[in-house]
Amino acid sequence: IARLITLNGGSAKENDVYEARKALGIMFDYNEVDTCAAEFGSLTPYLYSTTNITRLGLQAPRQSDKKKVMILGGGPNRIGQGIEFDYCCVHASFALKEMGIETIMVNCNPETVSTDYDTSDVLYFEPIDFEHVRSIVDAEQPDGIIVHFGGQTPLKLANGLHEIGAKIAGTSAEVIDLAENREKFSAFVVEQGLKQPENGIAMTKEQAFKVAEELGYPVLVRPSYVLGGRAMRIVYNEDELRTYMDVAVSVSNDSPVLVDKFLDQAVELDVDAISDGNEVYIGSVMQHIEEAGIHSGDSACSLPPVSLSAELQAQVEQQTKKIALGLGVIGLLNIQYAIYQNEVYLIEVNPRASRTVPFVSKATGMPLAKVATRVMLGDSLRNALKFYDNYNVVMEADGLLKPRLKGHVAIKEAVFPFNKLYGADLVLSPEMKSTGEVMGISQNFGVSFAKSQLAAGNKIPTSGTCFLSFIEMDKVHAPEIARGLHNQGFKLVATRGTQKVIEAAGIPCEAVLKISEGRPNIEDVMKNGEISLAINTSDNKTSKKDAEQIRQIVLRMGTPYFTTLSAARAAIEAMTHMQDDSWMEPHAIQDYLIP
Repeated sequence: IARLITLNGGSAKENDVYEARKALGIMFDYNEVDTCAAEFGSLTPYLYSTTNITRLGLQAPRQSDKKKVMILGGGPNRIGQGIEFDYCCVHASFALKEMGIETIMVNCNPETVSTDYDTSDVLYFEPIDFEHVRSIVDAEQPDGIIVHFGGQTPLKLANGLHEIGAKIAGTSAEVIDLAENREKFSAFVVEQGLKQPENGIAMTKEQAFKVAEELGYPVLVRPSYVLGGRAMRIVYNEDELRTYMDVAVSVSNDSPVLVDKFLDQAVELDVDAISDGNEVYIGSVMQHIEEAGIHSGDSACSLPPVSLSAELQAQVEQQTKKIALGLGVIGLLNIQYAIYQNEVYLIEVNPRASRTVPFVSKATGMPLAKVATRVMLGDSLRNALKFYDNYNVVMEADGLLKPRLKGHVAIKEAVFPFNKLYGADLVLSPEMKSTGEVMGISQNFGVSFAKSQLAAGNKIPTSGTCFLSFIEMDKVHAPEIARGLHNQGFKLVATRGTQKVIEAAGIPCEAVLKISEGRPNIEDVMKNGEISLAINTSDNKTSKKDAEQIRQIVLRMGTPYFTTLSAARAAIEAMTHMQDDSWMEPHAIQDYLIP
């Protein structure tokens, strides 16, 4: 191995190390965990590897009378990749069992359902890296490998597995690379005649500076093959770009970094869809509640969209079909769009399950991961949908298959770990910070949003004193927010700059000192328990020490808060439905599905 590394100029790929181990007879042996404590025979092989340096050659592949499919999980939970992907892996296993196919789960997370000994027929408790996965492929010789349900971690292995002749089920490694590689995908968008923000490709700082200067600041820096928006930033000047490009290049794994013109105040959309190469099922069109620039995993979103015209929604659905069929996707894909100046811009395409799949599945009554699994194994989309259409939710319109909703609105809200992490800042950005999500569902947007906030631990108050503090660019919207709160009966207090704008609009509002301006200040007021709601907007460019300290106090006091204008507007709308406790009446999901 040392000789191999020397020949490769001091570095070797995982596959090189694997081949060197194989040549030297240093192989993995797989041993079984006794899940039944020796009381009786274990029903499920629960396997882990050890390194055998005395035995030469490979073990013979494990034989089975059934077709075998391997599912790669997401590995340890972390921000950007959590339980939502495990849900997809488990549903894939269930769907394969329904098809009479033997399931092989590969994952190394003891907290998840995918690693329960009875979820799959065979479980390998192993790291999700190329060397370990290749060893399992050699040991099992599966008829197909699903890399699309465990998030970004297994998706990165697709090219390497394809190169060794392993069969990727569903969307191919070439299609995955086309969608994930920023440069290749940008060229694909141009070929398809779709709109995307003005952009340029950079591999170095110098190239990024040139692109940003041509586009004009602010720009959005987006590396390739990243998890949870890792190293994505809205950059406002060259000094910030210089700082962030080091990180962006390091996480791109020698792939290009895309520098986009940032579409400020755009409305973002998420679309989950399934394609079999001939037809497309639009699982959902979701509208983000937070403005553009917030990672989709951190933004609350509404299904169906709350302010998107029928014409624009139809454009989004048809573009999704065009992209899915143009790329050659077989299975799930997630697409992010921005609506800017009443036009549709394509932001990103992920040819895999997204973290919104569980939310969409529950809100529409169609188990997307199960349907996609059948499609990836060769079933037609129509047959797969029909198999799971227990609530008669599938309809056909405009050349597309779509869910039929019962007039309800489902809101997905992110859950954050800020109160567990001392010193964490509440400000949201293109890089994901949330660790979970919840859902609120009802017959209207306001009640659904209120339920989502209650479930996320951020219950919206309906009376008391609201503290307001807006960054300079948001102050033009301060009177609108203040008027809505005043009409709900709130007393208003604000930092001096925000208070002047509100009072100038004829809305009563008291000034309160910032922490740096003396005593008594906003910290004192909050510690006295006088604030029932805080609305404090900020961004990475203007985040000052005072604003950070205010957000820290909000966290310590457990005060309900919002950090974006759009979320504040949604909260005010919710308040109109919260005058009594009837909005909290529980319902089963089935109450909102077509019978």
